[in-house]
Amino acid sequence: MVTRILKNLAASLVLLITTSYSLLAQDDVNLFGYWKYYSDAHNALYKTEAALCLNMLAQRDREIQKIHSLEAWQKRQADVKEKLQRILGPFPEKTPLNARITGRIKRPEFTVEKILFESMPDFYVTGALFLPKKRKGKAPAILFTSGHTEESFRYKPYQHIIINLVKKGFIVFAIDPVGQGERSQYFDPATGKVLLNSVAQHCQFGDQCFLSGTNPARYFIWDGIRAIDYLVSRKEVDPERIGITGHSGGGTQAAYIAAVDDRILAAAPECFITDLRYLLKSIGPQDAEQNLSGFIKNGLNHGDFIEVRAPKPTLILSVTRDFFSIQGTRETYAEAKGIYRAYGKQEYLKKSETDTVHGTPLKNRVARYAFFQKFLNNPGDSADHPVKYFTGEELWITSTGQLATSSGSKTVHDLNNELTAKEMEAISRSRENTQTHLQKVIRDAAAVSGFKYPETFGTYVFSGRYVKTGYILEKYLIPGSGDYYLPAVLYKPVENVQKKLVLLFADQGKEWLANQTPLVHDLVKKGYSVLLFDLPGTGELAPGYLQGYNAYRPVWYTGILNGKSIAAIRAEDVIRAVHFGKSMLPGHQITGAADGHVTSGLLLAALFSPEISGIIMVRPLISYQNMIQKEFYDDNIIRSTLAGALRHFDLPDLYALLAPRKVLFINPVDGTKENPEKQEVLSALSFTMKIYKDDNVQNRFSVLTNIMGAPISENIDRWLKQ
Repeated sequence: MVTRILKNLAASLVLLITTSYSLLAQDDVNLFGYWKYYSDAHNALYKTEAALCLNMLAQRDREIQKIHSLEAWQKRQADVKEKLQRILGPFPEKTPLNARITGRIKRPEFTVEKILFESMPDFYVTGALFLPKKRKGKAPAILFTSGHTEESFRYKPYQHIIINLVKKGFIVFAIDPVGQGERSQYFDPATGKVLLNSVAQHCQFGDQCFLSGTNPARYFIWDGIRAIDYLVSRKEVDPERIGITGHSGGGTQAAYIAAVDDRILAAAPECFITDLRYLLKSIGPQDAEQNLSGFIKNGLNHGDFIEVRAPKPTLILSVTRDFFSIQGTRETYAEAKGIYRAYGKQEYLKKSETDTVHGTPLKNRVARYAFFQKFLNNPGDSADHPVKYFTGEELWITSTGQLATSSGSKTVHDLNNELTAKEMEAISRSRENTQTHLQKVIRDAAAVSGFKYPETFGTYVFSGRYVKTGYILEKYLIPGSGDYYLPAVLYKPVENVQKKLVLLFADQGKEWLANQTPLVHDLVKKGYSVLLFDLPGTGELAPGYLQGYNAYRPVWYTGILNGKSIAAIRAEDVIRAVHFGKSMLPGHQITGAADGHVTSGLLLAALFSPEISGIIMVRPLISYQNMIQKEFYDDNIIRSTLAGALRHFDLPDLYALLAPRKVLFINPVDGTKENPEKQEVLSALSFTMKIYKDDNVQNRFSVLTNIMGAPISENIDRWLKQ
């Protein structure tokens, strides 16, 4: 993996760089060092996405404030339930669980049965059923959902809670979530090692799920629903007394499952429930399964997970120094009290709060025991007692401790590939009626991406001019799509022989383009005007405070919550740059050129702006399907994709919409950001080329592969002159 990263880095650096770096002209193209007021510009992308969410959440607050009766609350409950069903999509058909007991452990006070079942055909769930020996008739049962630990329910703090509940007379069924315990989705049998930690696993397959148009949370929820199916099938379990609890990521699962499965009477999510306003203003949206597509856009917040199940008993467990804001927890609890009061069941909503960090402190453990004892009608001692822990291996459900090496279970990646194959079949059928298909694709592209053509363009700010040998360099601030400006630099050749303006931007930013590649100066020398600008998330508008490993993911997830993709924001800004270029150089033909992930912004802009007469894309992705097929895709590509696209179209459909305009692809990439063989590229783009051929303009769509260094400038110049 390190080798691949280094290889990709090297490729990106040499792509536009000549062997004579010292010969390149050095231009001062940065602006925000001068405009100190905009010192926060590097957070522009995230804050634009977050602002959309905050406005939507403010509208939700206004709707909640209008509710003053039980009838109004019940109407909202029905609305929320419908929205959750729509967001999560239809669940799979309930197929046989094929449950079996793979082993038993006997302790003086309880027995553990090792359970293996299929939540979907060939998709196995591993779990441990803890059965107290002292039971009077059917006993209450609790589903335990584990947070982000590699051990899952074998983690000692989780064992502590489970065994205490069992000793108090509860049947507890603890299951491994996907990507944890024995359900690693990325396991190397050759080395016997898990390749990614649980958080990384959830994001790795989760991002592909978003792209295919489903929610990774759907798999967690469905496993929980089928675990309840198994519980109620047991003769020892009272189906009228079912509870659920879990901490952190397990709290997420507990909140979700309790909101959609009416069989759960009492729910106690821990260290998850907050208010998304505070999450957005702190660490940003986290793991893939904690984000539901269009959740905020549909007017929902964490409070809805509680309110939709009212007046059923719910205990919110929290700590004051959590990364899930305690202020958000308190405000959500206060809001949810409203619906419980309307039902006359205020005492059915409870909260326990401990002054500590993210964890399962004593006060919360005791509150949990007492809550379930009361509301699952199983009174007794609620004290927390020492327990004898199992080793991790003792609680293995499979013989090897991993499904990957024992039962051949499918992975989420497998299931998502199957879903994508069906989606591509539907897309292929739709393509048979070309005109109708493309008309639908252009509508779907706007809806899926969240793109809106700018209504106003604002006033640009002139920021200085340099007169150089052969060209003039001018700096500008162009109003962006959010509360920020796009730093832009306009190169105007002294001999403006081409009457063509090239809009040029890249992942690495305008400074890289201007001073570390020959392309800009080569174009200017040949008489082209060039407009460089940084899009949000690049150059002077990057990287923002959400730095570190996969820092862009919270930004992308924020767009998933509000329905506005990063690509759409960038596309709107490209159109703003087009408008600026037209005003500065009237009569010039405009070509858009982009390198890297930002090609998606240019693509969207070109679809909705016929003023872009030609499109040059360096390292564009050949297809979304290709990316989903790769188990270890390049996760940086995610920032440029459109979540939900494959329900409607793939990239070649969008490329086809560019016809009959001129398009040049240079070094297209696959889902690993590698350069595939040209035949693979042409195969992936076959539909695009068919449309160009049908329009009798096949010579306007060109694909160049394995082009490096100076030849890029030469090929672009040759193409521009055609």
